Amino acid sequence: MHMLLSIDWILFLEKLILIAIIIFASLGIALYTTFAERKVAAALQDRPGPNRAGPFGLFQPFADGLKLIMKEEIIPNTSNKILFILGPFLAMTAALMTSAVIPWSSDVHLFGRIIPLQIADVNIGILYIFAVVSLGVYGIMIGGWASNNKFSLMAALRGASQAISYELAMGLSLIALLMTTGTLQLGEIVKQQMAPGHWWNIVYQPLGFLIFLICAFAECNRTPFDLAEAENELNFGYHQEYSSMKLGFYLFSEYVNMFISSVVMATLYFGGYDVPFLNESLLSPNVAAVIGVIALLIKVVIFIFFFMWVRWTIPRFRYDQLMNLGWKSLVPLALFNMIITGLFILWFGK
Repeated sequence: MHMLLSIDWILFLEKLILIAIIIFASLGIALYTTFAERKVAAALQDRPGPNRAGPFGLFQPFADGLKLIMKEEIIPNTSNKILFILGPFLAMTAALMTSAVIPWSSDVHLFGRIIPLQIADVNIGILYIFAVVSLGVYGIMIGGWASNNKFSLMAALRGASQAISYELAMGLSLIALLMTTGTLQLGEIVKQQMAPGHWWNIVYQPLGFLIFLICAFAECNRTPFDLAEAENELNFGYHQEYSSMKLGFYLFSEYVNMFISSVVMATLYFGGYDVPFLNESLLSPNVAAVIGVIALLIKVVIFIFFFMWVRWTIPRFRYDQLMNLGWKSLVPLALFNMIITGLFILWFGK
């Protein structure tokens, strides 16, 4: 009873509202990212794209969602039913959980309280992101294995080995960034980039960012790394046996992953919610917070457009090329970047 009374219920309510806003905003953005993908593809291929459902085709994502919900729900007789259902939910949950440690903007002042726009400012923020990202591998593996289909299993093995390989290079590229920032806390990393006389981390870690960007493509199963969904080789990939909203969850988690990856890259390398050449201390806290959210979302939109541009421009790799790039190029490059960063810090003493 004493424990219940000692809880700050207003803080609990604040966090609950923030979680709801971030989850629904992430899902809303991911929903319209599917629409944007088709529009970008259409623009690059000189065709109109979706333009029938609603004005300018803006209701197309809702039409797609309705179509998936109305489809017949099929669970194969030979599948492991519990794991078959668990797979897509795990993929979706892992995609959304990453947003918990992202600093979306500076603090908001409401009703005499200072409300940070970050669900949890933990001091191991980057480690938390890696822990959650690696859970996504289970979503792929469980979905492919539980289907009891050899094509799905092959695609799941491909997807899992690809994710694990590129996570290694991604982790090594981040070690160099941690050496320059000296912290694992995402909020602190953003504040360092906003400090006077300090540049965004892209200036100090251009090679680290390039490695991280390539690994983000592989982590999100995006072209040219979408070997797990290579239709011409494996029919349809690890979610071949799925239908209705279970398939929708798998397809949708890719877009949520893409959105969250863009947010992480903007936060780590491009100042997060920082607006260049703007002194936020001259503005009222709430105005600065709104501007910060808009600035972060603009950076994210640029990254998402880049993801789409690459998808509709570059053909996919062969599987041996994919693994060679990960192990023979990116891992040695990340190690080299780490050594160079260490030498710079040793030489200049900061």
